[in-house]
Amino acid sequence: MLNIKTLLVIAVGFLPSLFSLWLIRKTHLRTRAQLRQAAMSFAGTRGRQNIRPIDGDRYYLEGVGYLIGDISCKFNARSGYIRCAVNPCGPCQGCRYYEQKEFTSSEQA
Repeated sequence: MLNIKTLLVIAVGFLPSLFSLWLIRKTHLRTRAQLRQAAMSFAGTRGRQNIRPIDGDRYYLEGVGYLIGDISCKFNARSGYIRCAVNPCGPCQGCRYYEQKEFTSSEQA
């Protein structure tokens, strides 16, 4: 009789930790599923946002690669992905932030 009581006390002692482990696993699986779903929906919308037509202000510069925007502007990023810091989406024509870049003597040569 004493052995049954001892086993019952031990079993009751393990029940809270087993319940806790079950809840942790269930929460972990639910979180992983939500993250996977969010990543899939984000990748779908992100891919559609990045599709843009080739603009007339995109050109190839030898040794540098593709650039976007007016390279003579002070704020131009000199990048193929972003036009400038103040007007990244463009367009460059008629931009109110346009400032002519001042060239130093080493850049002019």
